[in-house]
Amino acid sequence: MSDSSLRLVWVYPDLLSTYGDQGNALVVERRARQRGLDVQRVDVRSDQPVPTSGDIYLIGGGEDRPQRLAAERLRRDGGLERAASNGAIIFSVCAGYQILGHEFINDLGEREPGLGLIDVISTRGEGERCVGDVLADIDPRLGLPQLTGFENHQGITHLGPTARPFARTILGKGNGTGDGTEGAYNDTVFGTYMHGPVMARNPQIADLLLKLALDVNALPPTDDRWYEALRAERIAAATQPA
Repeated sequence: MSDSSLRLVWVYPDLLSTYGDQGNALVVERRARQRGLDVQRVDVRSDQPVPTSGDIYLIGGGEDRPQRLAAERLRRDGGLERAASNGAIIFSVCAGYQILGHEFINDLGEREPGLGLIDVISTRGEGERCVGDVLADIDPRLGLPQLTGFENHQGITHLGPTARPFARTILGKGNGTGDGTEGAYNDTVFGTYMHGPVMARNPQIADLLLKLALDVNALPPTDDRWYEALRAERIAAATQPA
């Protein structure tokens, strides 16, 4: 982490920010400030270089064409890959998750190279879209409570040998492979299909990113009543009989 402040980078909000994913940046920033941390937030549009000195990078979801444009520009820019090699924390959602993998299917039906920061490959599903609420158990090694979120994707993401599943689904499709996995992570790079935005439903994920960036095992407590009320509401709604 930088000496003066925590640097939070929101990548390509003009291309990748569907289903309220920008809320993830708001939650991480707020929870850092609640702990008395000085936060510098940088919103990087797709016509700007991605800085390499960030501590936490967030990437949202997007439609097929913006996803292809984002992948092309990120490959050409190289800043996010350099930041990852410097140990930065990266959290991605849906289209952003696919971009961080080795490849995905673009809006032209072609295989589009990703950044290769997570050992996953995404293809296009032939059946119904994966749409609806999701409940999942996050990898116990991360020490987080049950995951709640909303998925809406046609893509199917297959994990390679070095990628760990971010969670195991109780309800919902997750990666869409039928093996019960949802998302993936590798060291300090994370991907998920969860919208919501996912940080508002799961503020402990934001805290995990802060702890990794600060290299600490715990953070001072903060008022979680609003978040817990939202979590309880969404989990109850997801588990109600149709």
